[in-house]
This record gives sequence, C-alpha cells and structure tokens, in this order.
Amino acid sequence: MTTSAKLHFDLFVIGGGINGAAVACDAAGRNLRVGLAEMQDFAEGTSSRSSKLIHGGLRYLETYDFRLVRDALIEREILMRKAANLVWPLRLVLPHVKGQRPRWMIRLGLFFYDHLYRRKLLQGSQAINLHRHEAGRALKPSFRHAFIYSDCHGDDSRLVIANLLGAQRHGATILPRHRFLGAERSGKVWRVSLKDLRSGNEFDVTCDALVNTAGPWVIDVARSIAGVSVSRRLRMVRGSHIVVPRQWEGEHGYFLQTRDGRLMEAFPYERDFTSIGTTDEPWEEAPEKVRISDKEIDYMLAEVNAFLRRPVTRADIVWSYSGVRPLFEVGGGRDNDLSTLTRDYSFEIDAPEGAPPVLTVFGGKLTTHRKLAEHAMKELHGLLGWSDICRTRTEVLPGGDFGAAGKASYEATVRKRFPWLPEAQVARYVQQYGTRVEDLLSGVHAASDLGECFGADLYKREVDFLIATEWAEASADIIWRRTKVGLRLDREGLERLDRYLEKASA
Repeated sequence: MTTSAKLHFDLFVIGGGINGAAVACDAAGRNLRVGLAEMQDFAEGTSSRSSKLIHGGLRYLETYDFRLVRDALIEREILMRKAANLVWPLRLVLPHVKGQRPRWMIRLGLFFYDHLYRRKLLQGSQAINLHRHEAGRALKPSFRHAFIYSDCHGDDSRLVIANLLGAQRHGATILPRHRFLGAERSGKVWRVSLKDLRSGNEFDVTCDALVNTAGPWVIDVARSIAGVSVSRRLRMVRGSHIVVPRQWEGEHGYFLQTRDGRLMEAFPYERDFTSIGTTDEPWEEAPEKVRISDKEIDYMLAEVNAFLRRPVTRADIVWSYSGVRPLFEVGGGRDNDLSTLTRDYSFEIDAPEGAPPVLTVFGGKLTTHRKLAEHAMKELHGLLGWSDICRTRTEVLPGGDFGAAGKASYEATVRKRFPWLPEAQVARYVQQYGTRVEDLLSGVHAASDLGECFGADLYKREVDFLIATEWAEASADIIWRRTKVGLRLDREGLERLDRYLEKASA
C-alpha cells in the first residue's frame, strides 16, 4: 500500500491478535467494509502464548464466575463445529490430593461443569480409581482417587489466522506489520494514521468506527486516539509454559492441584511432546520483553514432579514460552491475587453524539473470542444501525468444512490421494490447514514437487503457501506461529530457511 492510497472503511480494527481477528471476521461477515492493522506478525503477542486449551474454565467456578464458565462452555462447542481441525477433544484427569480440595467439592464442581450448558459433543465427567485406570500409570502410587472430565485442545495462533482468512473471504483488508500512529475525529469519520514498517511509508485511512483490540498495548493505543480516555486499570500477568518430550502413553492430560493451591495442566502436545503450565506472575516491563524466569521453571518442574512417577528435569525442556495476559481489575478482594483476577472481557465505548465511536476491548480469553466479537458488533449496531445478523455462530472457518464425514474421514482421503506422504505429515497438514490442504498440495504428484526440505517435514511448497496465503514473512512466523515445526527443526535447517526467506523477499 502506498501513501497515495485513499481507503475508507465502515470499521477499522487495531490489533491482530485473537480478539481483533474475531471482530474483523464478524464485521466482514455482515457485509461491512473492514480493515485491520497489526504492528507485528499476527498472534505474535499473547495470542500465540496461551495454554493451547479451549475450555470452560473449571478453576473459575471457585471465584463464582458462573456466567463466564457457561459462556465459555457454549463457545467451546461452537468452536468445535466451526474449526474442527483447530479445536478437538481432550480428556483431563484431576487427581485428588489429601489436604486440598475435598472429593465432594471436586465432584460438585464437575457436576456444574457438566450441566451449566447441555453438552452435545463431549463426554461427561466421572470418578476413577488411579490404581485401576490407565491414567494412573504415569502418576505416583500415592494418588488413588481422581476425576476425569472433558475440555479441548486449541491451536491459538492458527485460530487467529483462520479468523483473518474468514474476514478476508468476506472482503476485509488485512495489514500485517503496520503500526498504528494515531487517530483523530474529522467530522463524522475517524482519520487513522498508519506506518508500513517494511517500506517506511506513512498514510491515512478513514473509518466510521474504530475498535481497539491491542491486548497488552490497549492503553498505549488508547492514548494515541485524540479526545479519548479509558478508565480501566490493567494488570499484566505473565504466564509461562515448558514443553518436554512425551511423558506418558495415551491422549489424556492432567489437571494438577499445586501445593500453593493453584491449578496447572500437563497434556500431550504436537504428537511427540508434553506441555506443562501455567504460572501467574506480575509483569511490569514492556509486554514484548516477556520471558520465562528460572523461578517459574523450577516451580513448574517441582509441581509436576510431585505427581509424576518419572521426574522431568531441566535437561528435558525442548522449548519454553511466556505471554502477558492483560487482565483488568473489577474491584474487591479478588484483585489482590493474580490467579483470581477475572478472565472475562469488558468494553469501554466513547461515542459523543454525532461523532464516530471507538470501542476499546479489555481482557478476554481465547475460548470466548467469537462471543466477544459478536458482543462488540451488537454494541456498534446500536450506535450505527449496522446489520444485526451474525454469521459466526454457524459459519465454518476456512479449512474447517469437513462435512458430515468429519476430519478423520477427510484425513483418510488425503492419505489415499497422496500415499507417498508420511502419515505424520498428512496428519499435521490436515490438523493445521484442514481442507485447505487441497490448495497446499494442488498440482503435487510426488515428493519432488514439494521442493527443498528445510528439515523435519517442512518443504519449500509449504513455506511458499504460507507466504502467499497467510501473511508469513519471517522464519518465526512459519515455525512457531503458522506451524510448530520449530520443535523439530535443527539449527542448520533454520539457517537454510532464513536464507530462502531472505531471497524470497528481495
């Protein structure tokens, strides 16, 4: 885009994390002219650094967030239908720990979890004897009683991309690596100033309404919007995870009660690994500087090793990551404890009579991104009279249209069409791209058609596909956000990928 471009949008979104992508997808589906700008790669901040779960939030029942839990349980099933390749079932085992939450309390909590919303796609909870159940094999014999219940895995960064592709499908203009410089009202429109960080070009666009979904940077962005102030106080909370080689057989995970009364998860990740987390630590520095601490690593290892028969060591860690959760205060005692701060979302709307509105989003969680977007559009509909017809509850995201036969049947069809592709590679393609695998492999008849292999199962064909269709530019975009090939790619392969990308961008 050049500085001479003169674009007008009905709605312009600042921030390309999960909330911004969802707002853009919803708005574009209402036939609105939508633009979105992200200063980095999409999902480069918090939205690629979650716990990778789509869940109701069992722990939130302890803080009486029943509405939030019910909303999340509803959204969990909606997302399973509209993004079946990116959201799939996970059974979690919650061992009873003597001296902590009594069994009757856990059973009662799971009863609410099962019945706050009528499940249609997932199994209910049940009590199990760990000395007889397969889930007990990985745990120390001192743990006997447990409960098993259902939630879902979720590919956070690919959900962002899927929503952006959904927005683009309906005509949205998507602008990666465009910094928001400021906005001011000019009559009945917003004049929004942007800078293309690749070319250095600065230019303006106009819009009828503005939505600020900048996540941890939401207040910084609000300060650059003339005439607008926000009253919410954010608390930046660091959540860190470690990834180690697979620690047990089976596809179940564990929901563990820590010795300080918190809860943490450990579950199978990317086929060959186990994800362990998360922490709740205050973060006072710039969000982009977030990093895991030795203290957090020691904490997670100590807590998971209190349960596992085979200890996990620092030497086992193959990857770690940290994200900043921008939580907001609601008043009262729960604001004093980072683990009990609300995970809900909140809006502030600045809409003087006769002037274009701006809606600022605070908080939110991965699971409720679609509902947040629908709610935001409902608020703007009340101000601007836009369409009140929301498609996102039922419209399948790009790649998720497996039809009645489902994902497993589609994967079998792909294996049959490409018998020379390793099964694990086919499974990864279908998991990440869904039915868009047909675009990825269009015209491919043999392994040689995939081009250079950079290592693991990453080929030139896939890299070119991600550059052409998913806004990928840097190696980190490809190996950590569009895929997780970084878990298997060695240094030599990464260097070859970097050299290829440098040539491709020249």
